[in-house]
Amino acid sequence: MTPALQNENHAMPARAPLAMVPQDLGTAPPPRDSAGPAYNRSGLWRAALFVPAVIGTACLMYGIYGWLAGAGMTGLEWALLMMIGATFVWVTLSVSTVGLGIAGLLARDAADRRAKADITPIDVALLVPVYNEVPWDVFGNAAAMLDDLSARRGCHRYHLFILSDTRDPAIAAQEWQALTHLRQTAPFPVHYRRRAQNTDKKVGNILDWVTGWGGAYDAMLVLDADSLMTGRTIERLASELSADPDAGLIQTFPMLIGAQTLFARLQQFSNIAYGWLLAEGLALWSRSEGNYWGHNAIIRTRAFAASAGLPHLTGKGRDDLILSHDFVEAGLLRRAGWRVRFLPRVTGSFEESPATLIDYTLRDRRWCRGNLQHLRLLGTRGLHPVSRFHMFHGAVSYLLSPAWFALLVIWALLGKDADTNVIRYFNEANPLFPDWPPAMSHIDSAVFLIIMYAMLLTPKIAGAALIALTPAATRIFGGHRAFLTAFVTEVALSIAYAPIMMIQQTRAVLHATFTRSEPWAPQQRDARHYPLWSLLKFHWAETALGLILVTGLGTGLVSLWLLPIALSLVLAVPLSAVSSVNIAAVAPKSLALNSPYTLREPAIFLRAKTARETFKAHLLANIAAQ
Repeated sequence: MTPALQNENHAMPARAPLAMVPQDLGTAPPPRDSAGPAYNRSGLWRAALFVPAVIGTACLMYGIYGWLAGAGMTGLEWALLMMIGATFVWVTLSVSTVGLGIAGLLARDAADRRAKADITPIDVALLVPVYNEVPWDVFGNAAAMLDDLSARRGCHRYHLFILSDTRDPAIAAQEWQALTHLRQTAPFPVHYRRRAQNTDKKVGNILDWVTGWGGAYDAMLVLDADSLMTGRTIERLASELSADPDAGLIQTFPMLIGAQTLFARLQQFSNIAYGWLLAEGLALWSRSEGNYWGHNAIIRTRAFAASAGLPHLTGKGRDDLILSHDFVEAGLLRRAGWRVRFLPRVTGSFEESPATLIDYTLRDRRWCRGNLQHLRLLGTRGLHPVSRFHMFHGAVSYLLSPAWFALLVIWALLGKDADTNVIRYFNEANPLFPDWPPAMSHIDSAVFLIIMYAMLLTPKIAGAALIALTPAATRIFGGHRAFLTAFVTEVALSIAYAPIMMIQQTRAVLHATFTRSEPWAPQQRDARHYPLWSLLKFHWAETALGLILVTGLGTGLVSLWLLPIALSLVLAVPLSAVSSVNIAAVAPKSLALNSPYTLREPAIFLRAKTARETFKAHLLANIAAQ
């Protein structure tokens, strides 16, 4: 009997259909009566976010305008001024978010605290959508979560569903064997369904479950193949949803674990050292209008079915699946009157990260196409303004790369002397000091560059400063010296990789704009070393641009202030190669970019690694016996 037939007969519970139809994006649904009090002070927190960002950007633009306007503004200078404003406002928003994060440490919202008396037991489905993933990793993680959840002895009822879209028959057979093995020891019911066709990818996978079995469950906790959540966290999310009748979705802040390579350690350190502060700020100003990142979140099943069905995007002969569905689903839930909450202080929510620069970029290309698609959805009727902002911000996060690239080009062109065709930003007496227009010669012209770099680094500096000033925090990073060494290393490497990512994201935007599809493949989660030819093929654009800049620097056609960018681009291949180095194995502890979850891996992760090895041995033994 094939796995597909076995699944239908044995691996799923009785069907409990729940209707879910695509939403009409052109018509707003009627308002829903709230069952509880609304959050207060949202307007004040949002004003604290946007007003300083707008004022800071306006002050910078005014200063640069006065600096450029002394000899009259050219068209290129106006373009420069507009590009600075368009890019810098997002930098100031990050700084404002950090400021709110610090305020959030001092302000705990009573609306986020629920009495145990408000909690009633609910039925929760743990959903793990998979697509050609490594079976022992998926089922090992699932086993670890179920065991940890069982140890909590909570009041809620759980079922685990492995929702397979796997196309490879050999992997599908291993999934079935792993299911059989997991069911022998799992403390909760475990189910498995493999679709005959993976229609509409993950969106269709979840839709198939909701319309087939969603009616039997109050909530669904959506996980990724690499997700790990402690039993305490799962129980907390279920209780939060139970206690808040207006909550449609509650999102956690997943922390990165399992990093071994240089690039993965770079992401993990940044996530743990700085990400928490941005998360605090985001939670404070988004309030009931939070966002959804597609995993490690609990969703009220009937609310999702009634209000978050996604239509295809049609028009001009196109019929496109909404790719970055999570942002849109959150917006539709809020449009229907459900709260979308973000709880960054709920710890115990984990995921893994791409191991190399290339793997990160390949994932980023898929995300880029989906996020740019959000621009077509901004006109959806009835969306809350904050939901629109989330979608717009998602698109802008990718559009900023070509914007920064255009800014660099314009700034370089402005340096040309019409007579000599040579850059005149640097005078002959002191070639390392910018020679800005005479109208502003009495001001230290480097101040604007310093402001821009300082603002870009402010979120990192703020997070690092709070940790460095807190003895208990620095201890879990290995002490002051270890933390500061890791901080300096992370900042330096981030600066080195930033120009490469700028070019790669610019290419991704162009590819998404002028092509119709993006390959869909499982994320590469294990480190692998790419051969030289693959690296050259992948990074040819950065390398070529770097060589052009270096040539321009050598001939005096390009300003010396572009030297760090030129070096980064020309070294794209070796920087990409070194990103896959297993730094955990080859570097001394003081230089291994350690963070709390590398120095002391979470207990759930250790349990998952043990379970993975058990499933791997079992599945490989079955293969050998066949």
